[in-house]
Amino acid sequence: MPNQAKADVVAEIKEKWTGSVGVIMADYRGLSVKDMAELRGRVRESGGEVKIYKNTLTEIAVRELALPSMGDVLEGPTAFVFAHEDPVGPAKALVDFGKSHDALELKGALVQNAIVDVAGIKALAALPSREELLAKLMGTMVNPVRGFMSMANAPAGALARVLRAVSDQKAAA
Repeated sequence: MPNQAKADVVAEIKEKWTGSVGVIMADYRGLSVKDMAELRGRVRESGGEVKIYKNTLTEIAVRELALPSMGDVLEGPTAFVFAHEDPVGPAKALVDFGKSHDALELKGALVQNAIVDVAGIKALAALPSREELLAKLMGTMVNPVRGFMSMANAPAGALARVLRAVSDQKAAA
């Protein structure tokens, strides 16, 4: 029977996994404490959280949650990046951080109960974020209104220009 501390950690892992839309795993061997602090800050800014758990306890939690087996992903030191709302932001933060820190090695991810490989994480990082997509949607919705308003104002503008031209012509004569 496991001790209470391990049972508490397994419960915490289960809570983190169920409260996340995606979990990205990376090998952090070779990163300094300063580098890890920078990574945590970048991931936090992007809407995620970095946690370090023992792989054996994570395997227990994954099994209890009936999630797909992580297999080789849970070998060696693993940093778990939990994406709370949108997995794109934390994936971008990890990929960008990995460009300047060769020691960080992506292992895989679990997004919406589907296992994603390293290429999938990089593809996910290449997608526009939720905020960018919403901004594009709002721009698309506003454009027809903007066009209608310019068309509605065109006759009044033309009339004003004609009256101005007539006024200038009478002033010159």
